[in-house]
Amino acid sequence: MLAEQRAERILKELAQRRAATVTDLCQVTGASEATIRRDLNALAKQGRLSKVHGGAMLMNAEFHGEELDMETKRGLCTEEKDRIARYAAGLIGDDDVVFLDAGTSVLQVAEHLRTSKALFLTNSIECACRLMERNLQTHVLGGMLKAGTMALIGAETLEALGRYNFTKAFLGANGVALAQGFTTPDPEEAAVKALAARRAQSVYVLADSSKFGQVTAAVMFPIEAACVITDRLPDRRYRDYTDIREV
Repeated sequence: MLAEQRAERILKELAQRRAATVTDLCQVTGASEATIRRDLNALAKQGRLSKVHGGAMLMNAEFHGEELDMETKRGLCTEEKDRIARYAAGLIGDDDVVFLDAGTSVLQVAEHLRTSKALFLTNSIECACRLMERNLQTHVLGGMLKAGTMALIGAETLEALGRYNFTKAFLGANGVALAQGFTTPDPEEAAVKALAARRAQSVYVLADSSKFGQVTAAVMFPIEAACVITDRLPDRRYRDYTDIREV
């Protein structure tokens, strides 16, 4: 096995297990302990893992326990979000049945939809209003209205969502991390996003580069379950696990 192949195998093992001993890595790569230790030194210098006594750990992701309010989030990475949303809008065809959630990047998608015969479903009151302003076919899911994000959540929302199938789902996420996957602070919003993803043929997470390496409380789904549309990929390891579109 070549050095680069060993490196990728080591990183995949850490992504799955968070930590591994030198002995573990020898078993999965077939390399000697001396070779694995050299590989770990090289990968640590590149910032791709953390060396610990007897092995290595995945680089620590930054955990966030609280969610920013919508007005604050709107003011962050505005140019990047607009580029991401413009690209996402270009993926929507007239025959599509599309789910749009309440993420700030997803809300921008409606701004780039001029004429479309697609059918749109959303759990976002604000997104529904933007779609209706453009005379687009719009269905709104029922449920409890969450203050702050103006998203519809809860059992009623999930029940309504379960009656649809989508060709495409566009979702926001607060965090994107290799081990923890896509995350968001609110478990009820995470449940809506997860079900929408399961009901869709193609799933796209709209996440600017600041979201990578971030983790929040509630898991939406694993990293391999969606294509990520972003402005810039800060860590090329993500390409080993899912489709990344830089715009």
